[in-house]
Amino acid sequence: MTKRQPYDFPDLFRDFALMPRFTDDIESLVGLAEREEWDYKHTEQHHPHPVLRNYITYTYRRVAEEKKITVTTDEEYSCWNSGLITDNQEPIFLLFSRNKLEDSDPYWHFWKFARKGEWELNRFPSLPEMAHYFADPSVLVFDTRKELRVNVEHVVADNIERFPESLKGMNPYGLQNIVKGAIDSGIERVKRNYKTAIPQYYQGSIQLLLPLSLTDPAKADLALVVERFSDFYRAATCLTLDMAYNNARQLARPDRDWLQP
Repeated sequence: MTKRQPYDFPDLFRDFALMPRFTDDIESLVGLAEREEWDYKHTEQHHPHPVLRNYITYTYRRVAEEKKITVTTDEEYSCWNSGLITDNQEPIFLLFSRNKLEDSDPYWHFWKFARKGEWELNRFPSLPEMAHYFADPSVLVFDTRKELRVNVEHVVADNIERFPESLKGMNPYGLQNIVKGAIDSGIERVKRNYKTAIPQYYQGSIQLLLPLSLTDPAKADLALVVERFSDFYRAATCLTLDMAYNNARQLARPDRDWLQP
């Protein structure tokens, strides 16, 4: 078997490094990092802390794209910035050593999560920056002066299983009208508080999430996914709140104004 090279940063984390105790290691990161909600609230979990698992997996993909993985000159160790911090606001890094298992393809083997001040990181003359996802900060804000074009029929028909149980059996035309009203209300919320629109990173671009309150004006049921074009916005799908929180956490801990799975 031909091993990968130290500066080969594949798209998938599992191809970059061997991490045989992934679940246990994620559990240790929960204890090390600043306290957050890393579990789904309304969706079946196949593993503990799925939000954190996805966060680490997709953060790796971004730092690999940006080449923000530091390798020691002897090619024995590497590290990258998780983007997470401890309760004391100390950055957390993932530290790897060279994989010495001959029958294993990845060049790296996960060693530990390390605080910035830990001795083991002194092997690196400089530490990598955290992943960055946008060049223009304006993409993080919903410009209410621009038109929002919504394929409401598509939003309802293709995502009906994500809707509240009480609405799934409704006549599609009536449900579409409810969705239209919820979108209008969501836009009004953004006008009053720009933080209502929550950014997520998807396939190389920033999208925005708007609340859809379908059954109770005080509580969001779904998140409308909004794409930015040069002169307008477009929306054609929606996410459950668990899905939305999972996606939004890749950029930053979402504001709890409405995105509360």
